[in-house]
Amino acid sequence: MGEAVDLELAVRTGLALGADFIDVRYQEYYHESLSVDNGVLRELTTTRATGIGVRVIVNGLMGYATTNDLSPGSVKRTVEVAVKLARALRSSGMPQDIYERPVQRDRVASHYVENPEDVDLSEKAGLLLDMYKAGRNIPGVSSLTIPFGYERDRRVYASSRGDYVDYTRRMIGIGVRIVASSGGSHEMLWTSESRVAGWEFIESFNWLDYVVENSRLAVEAAGAPHVKPGRYDVVLDNEIVGLMLHEAFGHASEADIVEAGGSVLGGRIGSEVASPLVSIVDDGRIEGGVYVPYDDEGTPKLKTYTVRKGVLSSFLHSLTTARRLGAQPTGNARIMSFRNTILVRQTNTYMEPGDWDPVEMIRDMKRGLYVKGKGAMGGEVNPLTGAFTFTSGPSYIVENGEPVRLVRGVMLSGIILETLRNVDAVGRDLVVRTSVFGGCGKSGQTVRVGDGGPHVRVRGFTIGGG
Repeated sequence: MGEAVDLELAVRTGLALGADFIDVRYQEYYHESLSVDNGVLRELTTTRATGIGVRVIVNGLMGYATTNDLSPGSVKRTVEVAVKLARALRSSGMPQDIYERPVQRDRVASHYVENPEDVDLSEKAGLLLDMYKAGRNIPGVSSLTIPFGYERDRRVYASSRGDYVDYTRRMIGIGVRIVASSGGSHEMLWTSESRVAGWEFIESFNWLDYVVENSRLAVEAAGAPHVKPGRYDVVLDNEIVGLMLHEAFGHASEADIVEAGGSVLGGRIGSEVASPLVSIVDDGRIEGGVYVPYDDEGTPKLKTYTVRKGVLSSFLHSLTTARRLGAQPTGNARIMSFRNTILVRQTNTYMEPGDWDPVEMIRDMKRGLYVKGKGAMGGEVNPLTGAFTFTSGPSYIVENGEPVRLVRGVMLSGIILETLRNVDAVGRDLVVRTSVFGGCGKSGQTVRVGDGGPHVRVRGFTIGGG
């Protein structure tokens, strides 16, 4: 950000126009996207976006305006528009108030060694083409798409209370989308590896082995049977645990959904909602996850327990939901870009580890299913009831304590609170993952998130055919 973008000017202008409170969000965003589709470089794009969003509170009512013209005159006009919008709501608007937390002033950035922007695009494309050749050599692979993604996202927050927080995140990753066939059956497998890092992550990973390994898995899964529907004891791997927690529990813990009456968790703070073995965390700085040291209201995103040893401890809050619900802000106010308004969003949702060895957990189960998240296709969730349906990736039948036979992705169905109460073993192998490809969607906004956990065993899980 050039220092010519004077956020303090916006703050002074808002106060001079009679705002009781004003905050300004500056974003400087850069994104690279490459994709090799069946041996052809189909996409090679770079995207840049820069702008500010201005929020004001005037006589208890909120106005919001944005611009990508960062000249002083435009910044002042944008503040004026936000103030006019707030005043226009005086006969019909909902009163707003902002929790008064300690002032924050900081400048931080995610760690990286080699800037991906200094690596020529031809080198990136060459790696994807080499991966394509390695994957297409596997018999049974009929289609292979390999995307590369990189983004640099800088956000600066300033407020009339004296806050000034500046942080930058770099994320990078490569994925594989494989269509394979075996015996007349077809299987699609999508998986990716991303890190909050620089080009050194790409150099440290064996991408040729990665595409070969996943291509073989897709071919094997295409020829595998479906599991018979029924109730099974299951061991869930790190990836499927993260997906389930984020979708079926995490959204229900977002305070704006709770406040609107849309959450199964409403009114249950202090109640037992899970097995005593279960502790669920939202943390913006966990290794392997997305890096969110501060939210988009400048609040530090520290470790927040939504569930501690089975008891519902907290919802996820912005400054406004914390004020309205009489809680502490948790650093979960997030926006997709400077053009958007605040929503309560997760950062990295995961279950804390226990003391089981995952191998022993499966062995102790004797019979059941070992459910894997790689290639999971998502599903449906109702935060009001906690009902969910997910389709996993290729998984395994367990007999005599050993994973013995691959099956195609299974359908997991249940009520999240019942599922969490039926957890009887939690592994010690915490893994949290994020992705530069997509993220979490809510109210038209997509933000980067992470999720994960240890291996977890659940008794009596309802399984469909996938």
